[in-house]
Amino acid sequence: MMRLTQYAQGGGCACKIPPGELEDVLAGLARPQGADLVVGLDSGDDAAVVRIEGGTAIVSTADFFTPVVDDPFDWGRIAAANALSDVYAMGGRPLMAINLLCWPRETLPYELAREVLRGAAEVAADAGCHVAGGHSVVDVEPKYGMAVTGLADPDRLMRNDAGVAGVPLSLTKPLGLGVLNNRHKATGEVFPHAVATMTALNAAASRAALEAGVRCATDVTGFGLLGHLFKLARASGVTAVVDAAAVPILDDVRRSLREGYVPGGSRRNLDWVAGHVDPGGADEETMLLLADAQTSGGLLIAGEIPGAPVIGELVPRGDHAIVIR
Repeated sequence: MMRLTQYAQGGGCACKIPPGELEDVLAGLARPQGADLVVGLDSGDDAAVVRIEGGTAIVSTADFFTPVVDDPFDWGRIAAANALSDVYAMGGRPLMAINLLCWPRETLPYELAREVLRGAAEVAADAGCHVAGGHSVVDVEPKYGMAVTGLADPDRLMRNDAGVAGVPLSLTKPLGLGVLNNRHKATGEVFPHAVATMTALNAAASRAALEAGVRCATDVTGFGLLGHLFKLARASGVTAVVDAAAVPILDDVRRSLREGYVPGGSRRNLDWVAGHVDPGGADEETMLLLADAQTSGGLLIAGEIPGAPVIGELVPRGDHAIVIR
């Protein structure tokens, strides 16, 4: 089998532009928004939201990346679940998606591209989301993802700037996907439990959060738990306290981390947030896991839902945006 991960520098959400550099690029681009643009650039939320007639809001997002696994069908499934997650993180329901495909036509056969699209279509069907066309270009690296449009109640959105002190923090998927994906890229070892985690939709968690009255959430992807939590705490004007021992970690991750399989994106995440985090007594291994660049990770919820471990709480803003205990 042709190893797709060998045709790209990075892999999955770990190939994102580093968060600090991205913020420099976006600085000054936000414009005063009209009343209909409910969520725009200001807080760096998961998707844009526009209010339309009839008490409805449109949720719009796009996400694509280089291969995170070698199996093209699984890559398509993971990329689709990851793109749909942004809509779920806002409390929305995905309605329609279009494919975004970059393909090195001279080095990889189109049969593999077809498998990528087939995997994505399967996950979109599970989500009840139509896939209606898309766009493709020739590129030196394979890349795939989706632009997704969803619907939401504008008065029941989950936003990253709506956190309040006194609320617990819950996480719906375990961490360590970046480490295992890095090991897979380097060795070819396959981790079925990691693939199952990445292809699992965040639909049920989103519905449960809305039913519980949650108004603040985000998904945990390429900037890691610490990166996304920093954005949430900063936007909400609170401090997030994380109980490191309560954070769920996938099997095989700690062993792989000790053997050196750490994505460059995870180290860049940690460098970005380091000045905003009180690490307490946490060692380097713990900090790297908390900053690990996830692909199609879970929802980080300011609240509680069944089945999701509580990993900390929001408290009044202190000297640091995040405190590890």
